Amino acid sequence: MKYMHDGGFQQHPLMRLTLGLTVVLLVGFLVTNFALYFAKMDLSPASVVSYYNGSEDDFRPARSYQSMLEVTHGHLAIMAIVMLMLTHLVIFAPFSRRWKISLIAAAFLSALSSEGSGWLVRFVSPSFAILKVLSFVTLQSTLTVLLTILGIYLVQARRRQKELRRILLVGESEEALEEEEARLP
Repeated sequence: MKYMHDGGFQQHPLMRLTLGLTVVLLVGFLVTNFALYFAKMDLSPASVVSYYNGSEDDFRPARSYQSMLEVTHGHLAIMAIVMLMLTHLVIFAPFSRRWKISLIAAAFLSALSSEGSGWLVRFVSPSFAILKVLSFVTLQSTLTVLLTILGIYLVQARRRQKELRRILLVGESEEALEEEEARLP
């Protein structure tokens, strides 16, 4: 934990590489989230109701309990891991405690709400369709913010390491190096 808190991982190129490649894969995850959602529904509550409760006009059956259970089973595990990883990294970002708590809460609550709202539409009331739409938009927005923060952080860490390496190669004094390090983002 001290390694993360003190920023030691910023200087380790392999850590930046693994985090950078994780960002690439999670951007793909984000894009496919949009593609999957809009292949089945749009942002209107009526399309959500039609998807979960079926539509005679489109010859679409209602979603079965079994199919929803299988999807939920996979989604809960994956979303827990993705949200844990992304929000964990935000803890070390230079934001206020209130902002971090808000972002972490939004991430987990929107993921849970996005998953649960489909069940509510199907088995409780079609009125929950608006919750599904809002949850989807909030979840995708939160993922975008988290990935953007991580991407910016990685770029800044790389720049910082290059600048520090340049200073070391020039052979400046330890005091000058500390002053320069304090000045960098």
